Amino acid sequence: MSYQTAAEPTCTSVPGTVELVIEAKAKDLGGFSVRRVLPSSRRRMVGPFIFFDHMGPAEFPPGQGIQVRPHPHIGLATVTYLFEGEIMHRDSLGFVQPIQAGAVNLMTAGRGIVHSERAGSDLERMSRLHGIQSWMALPTDLEETGPDFVHYPAQDLPQLEQDGLQVRVIIGEAYGVRSPVKSYSPMLYLECRANQGSTLTLPEIYDEQAIYVVSGDVGIGEQKLGSGVMAVVAPGEPAEVTANADSRIMVIGGAPLGPRHIWWNFVSSSRERIEQAKVDWQQSRFTTVPGDDEFIPLPD
Repeated sequence: MSYQTAAEPTCTSVPGTVELVIEAKAKDLGGFSVRRVLPSSRRRMVGPFIFFDHMGPAEFPPGQGIQVRPHPHIGLATVTYLFEGEIMHRDSLGFVQPIQAGAVNLMTAGRGIVHSERAGSDLERMSRLHGIQSWMALPTDLEETGPDFVHYPAQDLPQLEQDGLQVRVIIGEAYGVRSPVKSYSPMLYLECRANQGSTLTLPEIYDEQAIYVVSGDVGIGEQKLGSGVMAVVAPGEPAEVTANADSRIMVIGGAPLGPRHIWWNFVSSSRERIEQAKVDWQQSRFTTVPGDDEFIPLPD
């Protein structure tokens, strides 16, 4: 998805298990709300995660839906993870792939890719869209790797159920199971549905880790968190998340990659590389998306 301008998330430092609380700021994109969490002024990244948007939930009447025109990316990999709805992905490699709830589209930009995201097969009926869009920065030695795209059906992702918890391992390894989704650096990405009163013990794998509350109400340490809030866990602190109500949370984390620059849809360890990407998009040097002739101009 294109990096639309959104209000800056609000950050609050807190003592104890939680190092920082980030409250997402909503942006109305014309009948479609997006809540931006990362990057924020106080926290640019968590592990390789440099961008984290909560899309919807949104309801569209027949004939309407998400329409993100072709736009470019460099230096990152994107994951679109839906709870509801369908998005049709098209890219400059020629892939045309609908993504539906629970499945994963892993798009690797590397040295450059262009893609669009349009309404799916549910366009002609009343439809809902709800999900998470995240970007992961690539390690410096892979920033200029060749672009790639892989689709993983929902049934391929491992799922665990125990004591009122339902955990899906989207990327990485946790609780003895490993996701088949490719990762370019050590990282973890989980979805957890927690019944009221249940407790999730976060894996003590990486120093950089955070939870995001999609819906419900949870507690971690002394901190209470409602929907639309991310809590960055303090390094070295064992953490348990208790559901005060039926809740859905996302867990992200990983090994730090070092600082990255982000401008529009471009991510790089080099400012000069981002400047070059701007020129390349303006001068139509990126490969176009077959069958989708529109494009998003470079922002002013």
